[in-house]
Parts: sequence; structure tokens; C-alpha cells
Amino acid sequence: MLPRAPLSLTALDTLLTDARTRRIEGWRRGALEFLMFGIKEARACLFAGLFFACVLLVPRAGLLGVPRYDLLLVAALAIQAWMLKSGLETRDELKAICLFHALGFALEAFKTSSGIKSWSYPDFAYTKVLGVPLFSGFMYAAVGSYIIQAWRLLDLRVRHHPPYWMAALVALLIYLNFFTHHALGDVRWYLAAVALGLYARTTVSFRPLDRERRMPLLLGFVLTGFFIWLAENLGTFWGVWRYPNQLGAWSAVHVSKWSSWSLLVIMTFTIVANLKHVKARIHVPEQ
Repeated sequence: MLPRAPLSLTALDTLLTDARTRRIEGWRRGALEFLMFGIKEARACLFAGLFFACVLLVPRAGLLGVPRYDLLLVAALAIQAWMLKSGLETRDELKAICLFHALGFALEAFKTSSGIKSWSYPDFAYTKVLGVPLFSGFMYAAVGSYIIQAWRLLDLRVRHHPPYWMAALVALLIYLNFFTHHALGDVRWYLAAVALGLYARTTVSFRPLDRERRMPLLLGFVLTGFFIWLAENLGTFWGVWRYPNQLGAWSAVHVSKWSSWSLLVIMTFTIVANLKHVKARIHVPEQ
């Protein structure tokens, strides 16, 4: 059973968010900032890390007669409840994460339908709806949880963010393209070009230690998409779901999925950006 209050995590978070000036320069500062950045990123992946640990540890045959997919749902709900009760996530953040879950599940139901069959969940489960295990939505929610946690731990601030209505429109078109490209053609690269123009001036500042660093927000989208693609390879290797080309023997997920995940990160970021405490740290230039 998960602990009621993460005392060690509370202490760790206090240490990680300590912005007092450090008297260190040169390569030592670079090395320390790199180390702290890695630790903060790992901490931000708390939900995703715990969930994928369950993916690795739960046997494919299940436990005590309970199917694997059902156990993964119970684990995901327990982790989410623990994070909420312990204060690691607020109720407003939970609402956003539930939205990610709903959007992800709708996409999963469409992609695994008999007319599409982009991928499949081969194992039996009591908690399958429309052929999709309910835990699958948490894989999308994990991305939102990561962005929310990283925002606080890295003290993220965004400069030159596009107008919210423009960002929302692009995010909506990205999501719709996952459905419509089967009938109308894939326009992801056109959407990527639009996003490139929309976020070309946008930068995100972050604090790995005590000094603010900055990088293009688009680079953050691409890097996050890459690590999700790696996690997807892990999930398919363990047989949690399968693409058609992996039914006989496992093979790496096609690298083109990296672009899909990067676009999905843009959509996820847009939702997170509308949380009140996050919005306060976003600068939108006046028109």
C-alpha cells in the first residue's frame, strides 16, 4: 500500500526548489546544474515512473486470477489518489489530468476500433470498454502530470506565448487530425509548420539550481515527444499493446511516431497552460 504522506518527497521537493545563491562557478556549476536538472526531471516523472514500474512488474498472466490490465488500472488509480491526498497534485490539476485521460481514451477507442486497427490490446480484462482497457487513458494523463510537476519543480516561465485562442485552435486541430487523417489524409506536417510559426519566438525559462536558464519551447516539445516514444517502445516490448507489425515478433516503434507524440505534447501543454497558477507565469505579448 502506498504511504499516506511522502515525508521524504516533501523534504526532497524543498531541497529541489531551494533557490538560494550557490557560490560555485565553471565546470562544477555546469555539472551540478546538469545533475539537478536530471533529478528534477526524474521527480517530475513520478506518476509516469511509478506507473511504468507497475507495467514492468505485473506479470502478463496477472496475479491471483486478476488480469494484468485490471491490475494496472487499480495501480494507476491508487497512485493518482495518493498524489492528490498527499498534496503532490491539487484538485484543479487533477481535473486537467482527468481531461487528458478522457481525451486519450477517446483516441484509443477510435484507433483500436475494427475499422481502423492502428494497434490493439491483446489480453483479456474485465475493465475493457469498446475493446480498450481503462488504464490506457492514464498513459496520456502521465504526460500531463509530468508537465504540471515540472512547472513547479523547475520554476518554469514562458515568454512570448501566442494568444491563447490561437494555441487552443492549433491544439484542437492536432487532436482532430489523429481521427481525420484516416479519411482525409494526414496533415501533421502542415500542423507542425503552423506550430513552428506560432511558437517560433516562444521561450521557456527554467531553474535547474539557482540561476535561470532558457531554451526554445519548441525544443522542449520535441525532447518530451522523444522520451514518450522511448516509453512507447518499452510498453510494446512488454506486450501491453501491439502495433500490427509487432504481432509476430517485436520491433521498434516507427520513428515517425516521435512526431505524433511531439504534437500531442503541444496539445497537452496548451491544456496545462490554462491552469490558473500556470497562466500567471506565461507572458503573452499584447497585440
